[in-house]
This record gives sequence, structure tokens and C-alpha cells, in this order.
Amino acid sequence: MRFALITDQHFGPKAFFGGKLRKLSHEAADLTRSFVERMNQVERPELVVNLGDVVEDESRDHDLERYAEFVGILSELDAPVLHVAGNHDQVNLSDDDLRSLWGHAGPLHHSRDLGGVHFVVLNTLETKDVCVRLPALQIEWLARDLQAATAPVVVLMHHPASEQDLSGNRWFEKAPHICRVAERRELRRVLEESGKVAAVFNGHAHWNHVDLIRGIPYLTLQSLIENLDDDAPGRPASAFAVVDLDSKRLCVRVDGAEAARYQFERG
Repeated sequence: MRFALITDQHFGPKAFFGGKLRKLSHEAADLTRSFVERMNQVERPELVVNLGDVVEDESRDHDLERYAEFVGILSELDAPVLHVAGNHDQVNLSDDDLRSLWGHAGPLHHSRDLGGVHFVVLNTLETKDVCVRLPALQIEWLARDLQAATAPVVVLMHHPASEQDLSGNRWFEKAPHICRVAERRELRRVLEESGKVAAVFNGHAHWNHVDLIRGIPYLTLQSLIENLDDDAPGRPASAFAVVDLDSKRLCVRVDGAEAARYQFERG
């Protein structure tokens, strides 16, 4: 099974942090078009995953317009798309807004089988400047879903569930409470006890990072539009990942300006 992931596109105006240009959000549409072209012509995945933070939470009208633009670009893909809600997506947009944009009925957390893999989408909830939560009811649903799963499981979420060291992270070194999921230990316990999880993928932290915890790889992927320079004019990360999963191994290739390769043996 081959699938691809893209995250933290932040469609919107240029975004500054600490007085410096940090997100090249104004380039998001063109970078997404390049991603779609690469997927269709070169990578040919069976599934494309959006890990969230499509918009930069300007206003409901702006966010609806920009998210719709993103969905329109992805509609040119030759593969189906799974969407994950990011914290910026949920500032001005309701669950109903996101369901409509995704063409999805039901809760924002859900699962589906494709290509011999059971994909699980979780919906982490961030209270601005306070914490990131995964509600107990969602963890209970996850336990039931994993128990019923008959294929290797890939978990998709926006915020990290690992204990990753955030030293040197320009966004979260001083604010780990709005990066890592508060219930991450309980979440990991459920994943471990299932014995079925091949990998967990997330965005949000705007860098590439891997933790291997009790045999499960937790992979954080770099943002599409992160400025890799210290300030303007800027150099986008242009990041995306391509994953090949079979019965023997998990191979993850991160492309873009900060390329990376990871391989994990299975079973």
C-alpha cells in the first residue's frame, strides 16, 4: 500500500512570529498544485492524507473560501483524500463546515479500510494557549474500532501523541502544552494493547521528527509552507511524505527542502 501525506498548508496571508516571517502561507496554493502534479505523475499513491491546518484562521468567510480552494486543487488528484482537522481549521469553521468541505458524513473522527490498511482519523481539540485534548469518548471509540480492525492500522491525527523533545522548535519549545496531546499516555496504551498499529502520523509541530515507542513509530511531518530561513524573503519547506507499507516493513520518504528517510521492520 502506498499513501502520501501533506500537512499544515496554512492558506492565507504571510504569517509572522516574533516579528519574523515564519509561514509562507501566500505560496500555499502553488505549492499544493505542485504536490498534486507530483502525486499524479510520479508517486501515484492509492490515498492522499491531509493532516490538517489548511487555513490560517482569518475569519469564517476567508477560511471557507481558502479551504474550498484547497479542496478544489486536491480534486485534481487521481487518488481519494482523507482529511484530518487541525487546530487552525477549527477556530472559525464548525464541524458541519468541515464535513461539507470534505464531503464526509458523521463525526470528524472515523476510520476506513483501503488497500489492505485500516486508517483511523482522530480529532484532537486545542484550547488556544491552554492545552490539547483527545476526549475520553473518542479514546473509547478508538479502542472499540481497533478491536474490530482486521488489517494493519495507521493512525492519523494533527497533534503529536509522542513525548518528543521540543528543544529547538521555534513554535513550541516554550509551549509544549499546546503541542502534545494531554491524554497521549492513555492514547498510546490503547494503541499498544491492540497490537495492530503500524504507525501514527501527525503534523502541527512544523518539523520532521520520529519517536519509536514500544514498537510503534510516531512520525511528525514538516509543514508544506514553513519558512526554513530566519526571515524574509523566505524558502518554503515544500514538504510531503510518501509511505510504502507491506507485511515486512514501513518505509517513509519525506521530500522537499528537508528530505528524510525512515524504515521500520514489521512483525
